[in-house]
Amino acid sequence: MRGKKNVIVKLPSKSYVNGLTTSNLGTPDYELLLKQHESYVEALKSCGVSVTCLQKSEEFPDSTFVEDAAVLTPEFAVITNPGTDTRNGEIVEIESVLKDFYEKFNYIKTPGTLDGGDILQIENHFYIGISERTNQEGARQLKEIVESEGYQATIVPLQKFFHLKTGIAYLGNNAIIVAGEFINHPEFDQYKKIIVPEEEEYTANCILVNGSLIIPKGYEKTKRQIEEAGYKTIELEMTEFQKQDGGLSCLSLRF
Repeated sequence: MRGKKNVIVKLPSKSYVNGLTTSNLGTPDYELLLKQHESYVEALKSCGVSVTCLQKSEEFPDSTFVEDAAVLTPEFAVITNPGTDTRNGEIVEIESVLKDFYEKFNYIKTPGTLDGGDILQIENHFYIGISERTNQEGARQLKEIVESEGYQATIVPLQKFFHLKTGIAYLGNNAIIVAGEFINHPEFDQYKKIIVPEEEEYTANCILVNGSLIIPKGYEKTKRQIEEAGYKTIELEMTEFQKQDGGLSCLSLRF
């Protein structure tokens, strides 16, 4: 698994508290949200990456979730076509920022829709989730793009999860962490698994950055399993992001 050098994040805007959500966890506390975002950035820096922090955009309440606007590989960038109209304009800024890092770009085009949160890369294999935000045509386009670049791709229709990466993360060395519908999913049988108990499902969205696994705070059973498997963990409070369906991977583009 290649190390990460660069990370792009974006400050949450005040309009974030009115953004899209399916959770019933209450309205986010904006001041606490900013503190949690700052801790997230510090944790990333402690993993040895260079962080580019974009300024807030009030017109895009959900734009702190930068992961949805692009899919990145070492060789090329794919600009997505987010599956919600209110988020579609976010790709303009992300593309302009990525031009400092990439020369080769591909694009998901209408009627295809695709959110980056539905894309999991395990070494040279992409898993592409079909969700409320990523449709069959968007998945087909991404599959075609990555396969033309020498990668493999598998399309995985979701049953319950909001995004593919809501319930699965790659931990390196042929290991994954899984929850819910992915625990016994045949597409993932070839990997070693850390299985998340149902009540701690939120921890399945975690990120491995240069040897450290960043996990949400407060999920002791899963944390114990992860540490027993030999991973070094960094725990972060994520309560205000969880209120808007956000997880650790959603808040950054890592490449």
